Amino acid sequence: MSSQIPSSEDDALDDFHARSCTLGGVTKRVYVSGSGPAVIVMAEMPGISPHVARFARWVRNAGFTVYLPSLFGTDGAYPQAEEGLAVLRRACISAEFRALAGQGASPVTAWLRALARRAMSECGGPGVGAIGMCFTGNFALSMMLEPSMLAPVLAQPSLPLDDPAAVESDPGELAAVRARLERDDLTVLAYRFEGDRHCRAERFAAYSAALGPRFIGRVLPDSAANPEPPPFFKQIVASPHSVLTAHLIDADGEPTIRARDDVIAFLRKRLFGEPLFEAETIL
Repeated sequence: MSSQIPSSEDDALDDFHARSCTLGGVTKRVYVSGSGPAVIVMAEMPGISPHVARFARWVRNAGFTVYLPSLFGTDGAYPQAEEGLAVLRRACISAEFRALAGQGASPVTAWLRALARRAMSECGGPGVGAIGMCFTGNFALSMMLEPSMLAPVLAQPSLPLDDPAAVESDPGELAAVRARLERDDLTVLAYRFEGDRHCRAERFAAYSAALGPRFIGRVLPDSAANPEPPPFFKQIVASPHSVLTAHLIDADGEPTIRARDDVIAFLRKRLFGEPLFEAETIL
């Protein structure tokens, strides 16, 4: 895949088609590009940054139609510290999101499941993939209640913010997702950095306990993280965190590039039926 290093400039997103998508009476902007089976890429905090757009383009270039919904923040904005912190604070009190423990899945996941149905009807194929990151990490799991969803990826799932040993889904949702995974012989792929302060080992342990061997959690060493991410990640996040975006090092042989390639291979296996090789065969 071609390399593209985001600069500190905003991304115009002009190679995506911006659409207003109304589902269940709720309208959101969705950026769409590519052809092939649909993959929904959900941005991390503080929004659709140039690094998130770069990842979406990698997925698009691998043969998928990418749906990039605008859930918070300023679309295309480079993640500055104070502006990003303000976005995070607004999201934490929004009725669409449930950032704290004991509140269950965020209401916005119902809209995202409807988006998966829409994307399936528009793109065809066997089903849809979804990648959640950070604040949206668990959303990809909640979307497994939609039958069209076949390939969930959880990148550093960070909710609930106040309990590192909990997951956002309530027990009923987790049981329903596990039953779906077992019935349809599916798996959940997840990533985190070892020293991530916002997605700790306890959270992956909770996912493993809830989903059993259907949860494939992969942990990267902190040394694999980009040491100079944008200001929001350096000053506010303040630990290795964003495996596929801000902390990814775009160079051959880097663990984060292998993670990116494994995610794309996972999507291609589920949505194109391609075989996996070497370590990927566990997926």
